[in-house]
Amino acid sequence: MEELAQFWKRLSLSEKEGPGCCLTEEESVHQFSIAAKFTTKRAINVDSIVRTFNPLWRAKTRFKIQKMGDHEMLFSFEKKEDVDRILSSELWSFDKHLIIMQRYDHEQPFQDIKFEKTTFWVQVHGLPMKYMTITAAEKVCGVVGDVISQSEQRLYDGGHFIRVKVVVDVTMPLCRSRLISLSNNKQVWVSFRYERLPNLCYWCGSLLHDDRDCERRIESEGSLKADQREFGPELRAQPFVVSKKSVVSVPGYYATKKKEQRGNFFQPTEGMTPVQPCPESTTV
Repeated sequence: MEELAQFWKRLSLSEKEGPGCCLTEEESVHQFSIAAKFTTKRAINVDSIVRTFNPLWRAKTRFKIQKMGDHEMLFSFEKKEDVDRILSSELWSFDKHLIIMQRYDHEQPFQDIKFEKTTFWVQVHGLPMKYMTITAAEKVCGVVGDVISQSEQRLYDGGHFIRVKVVVDVTMPLCRSRLISLSNNKQVWVSFRYERLPNLCYWCGSLLHDDRDCERRIESEGSLKADQREFGPELRAQPFVVSKKSVVSVPGYYATKKKEQRGNFFQPTEGMTPVQPCPESTTV
């Protein structure tokens, strides 16, 4: 876009070609859109996309799908809430391959969009119990990508692990683990697992192609062995349910007994006089 502006500056513009036409908001598109790139190598069509995502997204109003280029689509919605909900629910995949999505404001040409980032929920495994805190987990995930802090603490709690929402650069290999130095001069390895991880190249860790299309494998002409893969299925996290309780808070023993004792009293209805329970009889 900048090169085009420099090109026009070098020209001598006529009165018709020069400034004078100003576009206002009234002439603009009043839609809320998502630009998407499908990383699958297979041919895709709009009908198959509709059948897949209409029951998943459950948009409140109708939406449109427009094919913009090679495996690139524009989804336009009437409600901003639909766009917000879909993007907040990333990651999405099609044909088991990643879909790279981003909000599109119609300000820049579609062809100038760089599909380079997507959002993952990343599980951090192996942290010592002493450091099982949100602050520590977000600090550790700094090498994975840009951390998105959450307002609800329950979203982090995985029981024996902590999960963090991270924006990942898909042009780089996925981060598998990290060596952490502790305050007692010890070191531990923590591993990262990615929720809803789509197809991944086990040779180079790329999300943009699978094993068959990896340049490293092609250049080896079949000489690479399976045990030489540097990435594997251990990067896939088990499905996580936010509402699942992994920690139960137990009240104090005597607080429970007092509550039970109060419950032994007869609870009168309106207009009745409360009756105390009879004391236990004693034998003299």
